[in-house]
Order: sequence, then structure tokens, then C-alpha cells
Amino acid sequence: MATDSGNRRRPAPNGRSGSTRRTAPDGRYPTNRRSSSQRATTQRSSGGYTGGPYRDSRGGYSQPTRRKKSRKKKRHFLFILEILVILVLVVALYVVYRLDLADTGNKSSMEEVTVNEEVLAQIEDEENDEWKMDGYTNIALFGVDSRDMNLGKGTLADTIIVASLNNETGEIKLCSIFRDTYCAIGEDSDGKQTFTKANTAYSAGGPGQAVQMLNTNLDMDISEYVTVGFKALVDTIDSLGGIEIEITEDEIHFLNDYQIGTAEAIGIPQSQIINVTSPGRQTLNGLQATSYCRIRYTKGDDFKRAERQRTVLSQVAEKAMTADVATLNSLIDAIFPLCNTSLTKTEILSYATRMGKFRLGDQSGFPFERVTGVMGRAGSCVVAEDFAQNVVEFHRFLFGDSEYTPSQTVKDVSQRIQSDRQKNGV
Repeated sequence: MATDSGNRRRPAPNGRSGSTRRTAPDGRYPTNRRSSSQRATTQRSSGGYTGGPYRDSRGGYSQPTRRKKSRKKKRHFLFILEILVILVLVVALYVVYRLDLADTGNKSSMEEVTVNEEVLAQIEDEENDEWKMDGYTNIALFGVDSRDMNLGKGTLADTIIVASLNNETGEIKLCSIFRDTYCAIGEDSDGKQTFTKANTAYSAGGPGQAVQMLNTNLDMDISEYVTVGFKALVDTIDSLGGIEIEITEDEIHFLNDYQIGTAEAIGIPQSQIINVTSPGRQTLNGLQATSYCRIRYTKGDDFKRAERQRTVLSQVAEKAMTADVATLNSLIDAIFPLCNTSLTKTEILSYATRMGKFRLGDQSGFPFERVTGVMGRAGSCVVAEDFAQNVVEFHRFLFGDSEYTPSQTVKDVSQRIQSDRQKNGV
């Protein structure tokens, strides 16, 4: 441990190295010369210098109590500092231990994820930031309709959200990608792009293909994801003591109906279902809030459902940011075993230490201008009015004053969607 500059030995007044010998009032040197360890022991037990007074710089005599008190204060301060360091290390080790509960660091699923050429050029050109993407961390959030706790390939993504963190301000913007959005989801065996609903990308190839779908269609540079199932959301909300949601009259029937299917999917006995009986702002438990997220048959259809999902996510985030240690501990126990992510433990810890600086910003849904219609074999889909222009709006929403222009890949996707619309009369 480095010493304070005030503790360095000063040179003797006569220019010789070492310190001057102190004399007693009668001119003799003190006879009780002891080792440094003996002196330290005496000073600790008696609290003072036992060799009598010594001549100070002004020619007088004084006891060295002030210097001793100063040294004691420094020792106490250093001791407190060491205790704080130990506590921080203990907390860090505890969190690392807890992170073992989660399925973290799945980088292999992201190894083949690419970005469009124009996006790569923007990333590599340090002097050109016309797209305003520098300084942001973008993460894909997936909520899957898993009946057997499968969080990978073979399960549909009910929720697809791009979370964009401004690393400087701590603002987090959320943009839902409507699950039925008609877009390119990946290449078939012949190397041709398949166009269908966005949520089928997760089912076809897991989180890797779903992230690739986002990068291809939206000119993004996403390389990280977090996936949770229904049970994780139910347990998380219950750990936080529920969340407050405004329920409308027309949502009550569908919310209670979805509780039956959600409870069956995650193993909750039907006897534990508590029906919502009246409209208004009220505290929903985990099962109720998760079922609320799934409602799609009221006015607004899938667009309103995506809005409900963002509302619930925002409420969860706000309560988590102000939760006490015991609540956070319950939260970790609830969600980590039911979570799959490409983020490593180190990366999660880094975000956790900065949680107090984060704040939720604006929320929206993509595509912004859209129609619905049957797109051939893909069935009923959400179709962008002008896909490329919607991607421009997407970038402006996330990154502010962006001079983004669609890549050739996005232009090709947009032209194909427009062609398919005409073909299907949508």
C-alpha cells in the first residue's frame, strides 16, 4: 500500500542523511533506547512518547501528541478503506456466483451473425459518423412462447425488441418489431432470402438467426441478445411485488382467458389464478401481467400488444432500479435460471454497476407506417407501407439527428416487399 507523502523521512538540518537525535532538557540523550517494535508497542499501550519532551523547531519543548493523533487517524482511515474494499470484493464475488445460475456467454450463437456492407463501412470509418450510431450499445430482447423451457431454436418469439443504450447519457430507447412483420428472415437451401413473418426467424435458427434478421432488415450492428420465457417474466414480477397497470374494460375478458393458457404453459395450478374483475389502475401479479402482455384481440391488435409488452417491461425496469438488496436477490434467483444470453458475466456485471445511471426513454414500434393483409403462404402479416423509409425513421428514432441512408440490402428488401404486396393485393 502506497504511503502518504507526509510520511516520508525528511533530511537532517545539517545536510547529513538520517534524523537528528533529540535531547532531554539536561542536554543528555535519552537512555531508554528501544527497537522500533518496542516503541510501537509502548505507544499503542500508553498513547504517547515515553522518553520525555523534545525540542521543537521554535526552541521550546512539547509532547508529540498531535503527530501521534494524526497517525492514528490515518491508520483508522486506511482500516475503514480496506474494509470497504473487502466488502466490494465480497459483493462482486457473490454476484458472479449468482450469475452461474444463468445461461450466459453464448457467443457461439453469434459467430455467424453479420452486418450489411454499408453498416460495416460506417463502423470502421472512425472519422465519419453520419449515421450517429457510435456511442450506442444495441441489444436484441426476445420473449419466447416456450412450453418446455426451450429458449433456442424451435420456439416462436412472441416479443422482439431492440434496446438501444446511449453510453454517454444512460438513456435506453425501446423499439418493438411487430412479430408478424413481413421481412427477410434468412436464406434458404438455395441461398435465396425467405420472406415471411419476423418471429419465424427465431424458430428457424434460434437467437443467431433472429439477430441476423434484425441486422439485415434494419441496417443494425447488433451482436448481443437476451432471451427469456414466460415463466421468467412471471417470477420476476412476483419478486418485485407486482406492477401497476391501467386495465380497460375490454381487456379484462382476454386477460383472464390468457391466464388459463399461460398458467398451463408454465406449470401454475389453475386454482392459483386470480381473475381481474374491474377496470382501472391496479397492481397485477406475475401471471396477470404476463397474460396482459399477450392480449392481441382488442382494438389495435398486434400493435397494441407490442405496446403492452413495452409498458410491462418499463414498469419492471423502474421497480428493479429502486429495489432493495433482498428484492434484487429474489429477482436474480427468479430470472437467471430462465435466461439465455450472449452477454458474459463480466459484461453483465459492468451493466449492473451502472444501473443507477440508466433511465428509460422513448418507446415505439416498427414498422411505423403499415397495413395488414394476407401475404401468400406467410398468412396475415404486418406490411410496411414503404419499408426503406420506415427503416430511416427507425434510425432517427434510436439515434436522433441521423443522416442515415438505406443500404443496398435494405433497398432490395423494400423492393421485394413492395413486389409481394402487389402480387397479393395488399
